[in-house]
Amino acid sequence: MKNDNCKIQSKREGLSRRNVLELGALGLAAAMLPGNSFAKDKLKVAAIFATPIEEPWDNQIHVALQKAEKELGIEYKWSEKVQTADFSRVMREYAQGGYQLVLGDAFAAERESRRTAKQFPKTAWLFGSGAGPAEPNFGVFDNWIHEPAYLSGLIAGKMSKSGTIGAVAAMGIPEVNRLVNAFFAGAREVNPNVKKKVAFIGSFFDPPKAKEAAIAQIDAGVDVIYAERFGVIEAAVEKKILAISNMSDQSSLGPDTVITGPVWNMYPTVEQAIKLVKAGVFTAQDYGDFSRMAKGGSSLAPYHKFDKTLPADVKDLVEKKKTEILEGNFRVDVDENTPVSD
Repeated sequence: MKNDNCKIQSKREGLSRRNVLELGALGLAAAMLPGNSFAKDKLKVAAIFATPIEEPWDNQIHVALQKAEKELGIEYKWSEKVQTADFSRVMREYAQGGYQLVLGDAFAAERESRRTAKQFPKTAWLFGSGAGPAEPNFGVFDNWIHEPAYLSGLIAGKMSKSGTIGAVAAMGIPEVNRLVNAFFAGAREVNPNVKKKVAFIGSFFDPPKAKEAAIAQIDAGVDVIYAERFGVIEAAVEKKILAISNMSDQSSLGPDTVITGPVWNMYPTVEQAIKLVKAGVFTAQDYGDFSRMAKGGSSLAPYHKFDKTLPADVKDLVEKKKTEILEGNFRVDVDENTPVSD
């Protein structure tokens, strides 16, 4: 991506010259005591996103960092739509700009990001990655939301009248496969005879293509569809079938269509990383566990309008399985094989 296409935005809070003068000598002296700090001493955190910020996966990271900006007092800046060719350059700019923690989406730039991180050992790097952490400072995370995806599948299996459910997803990679497989596993738990349709659009963000793939599935008999990508819900609304959303609560996109869906809450991951960086003990490790339900990193979206129409036995089943997951009495299988249509 050309430099002028790399969109960088920032939000900053600080003390102006006038604010400082108004503190007065006594207030200024107190503010400078050990344990106190000015806005200039805020932890500087940045994020690098490969897709537009509205893409659900990256957006959940962005939302968590915005929350940290308000609640943890960090300074936050981000870059979106960063292509692989520009990834290392943007990483260097943040490291040289004094950012102590940099997060983002490195799936398309694994080699570049790891090579660049080694050049800046004093910066903490934490990236979405399909591989492992790398010493001394490259941590990884991912959206381990297969548990609520399984719960969503229980609902889909119960609510399907045609006995055929579908999923339109990004591509057949482990991070996506485990969500789709968990969804179908939940459906087959309650209906062993349910048939599945699977389509991959070959992109993380192509709503028109996702919508087209969803319409093809619906025309083939699918009556409950997992919208792993943006664009699917739009098709479900037009065709008047039920949908399961993904990554965030997307009921507003189709209040009469979206029953629920797995939600990824990146805040526990972000909070942990910030805490470790502030304490000077950040290490290269896999932070994926903070995305699981037991850590508060994932959940099932509210039923909204469907709270009144979803059968009681379905809601009871979901609550039972949810409790078993949280108590450690039930584990959702992690199946990262590429699913295929029946």
